Amino acid sequence: MQFIDDAAFKSEVLDSQEPVLVDFFAEWCGPCKMLSPVLEEIAANYDGSMKFFKMNIDESPDTPNHYGVRSIPTLIIFKNGEPVDKRIGYVEKNRLQSFIENNI
Repeated sequence: MQFIDDAAFKSEVLDSQEPVLVDFFAEWCGPCKMLSPVLEEIAANYDGSMKFFKMNIDESPDTPNHYGVRSIPTLIIFKNGEPVDKRIGYVEKNRLQSFIENNI
């Protein structure tokens, strides 16, 4: 998974032709650390059909604020430049897989 910041958000996420999942996280967040390897494993299955990014809310606060991220981890799926679904908190692998499949 690649890291993204406020400056690259429009070009990488909003202008993307593929669906995009953004993981809003922070280094100090325990549930974020638990979710990261699960997300990495799932992301490998979507190479070329969906993009996955991680955004550190401490380093890039503008985008999370714009999309109402109040708790982390928050996962938002974007399609055609619009947010289509959101999950807040740790998500188990099978539920995460369903969340993605239901939104692509």
